[in-house]
Amino acid sequence: MAKPPGDKLADYQKKRDFARTPEPTGGQASPDAPIFVVQKHDASRLHYDFRLEIGGTLASWAVPKGPSLDTSQKRLAVHVEDHPLDYADFEGTIPADEYGGGTVMLWDRGTVRFLGDQPPEAMLEGGFLEFVLSGQKLKGRFKLIQTKMGGQAKNWLLVKGGDEHANKGDVLVEQPDSVKTGRSLEQIAAEAQET
Repeated sequence: MAKPPGDKLADYQKKRDFARTPEPTGGQASPDAPIFVVQKHDASRLHYDFRLEIGGTLASWAVPKGPSLDTSQKRLAVHVEDHPLDYADFEGTIPADEYGGGTVMLWDRGTVRFLGDQPPEAMLEGGFLEFVLSGQKLKGRFKLIQTKMGGQAKNWLLVKGGDEHANKGDVLVEQPDSVKTGRSLEQIAAEAQET
């Protein structure tokens, strides 16, 4: 049985001091298709946070090398705590002494359509998600596959499916900036220091 969204956000809320961080605390389900976002996050190490709307929250994976449109690339995706839906619009700087401290950019966003005959909550629980993204940068079929590498259930692989959107280019290099504001990570960080 799926947890209610409030229960699923307990880990997220426990790790943050909302009097200090500008991160959001909650949010409403998308009225139309479920959403996805990818946030470029310059914390202790640069990585990309890949988030899918599932069951009233954003199921989230940290992808150290970022997503790829190359079908031969299998990117490690570490399953982390669910985030609230309004995190999908967050772009800014988390204070250095807070959890996840660093600059966050809204790198991509759009809608997701899950494939298969099970609800996405069941697919997530089963360790295999297949879906179609309609984003500004990421499009087409993708899979998230739980691997349990090194005995870690949190380790998954993010893989691009073969379709007309697959290519060998590096979308991270070709399209590095924010889909929300057009800014670079450096610009977002610099503007946060000015305020």
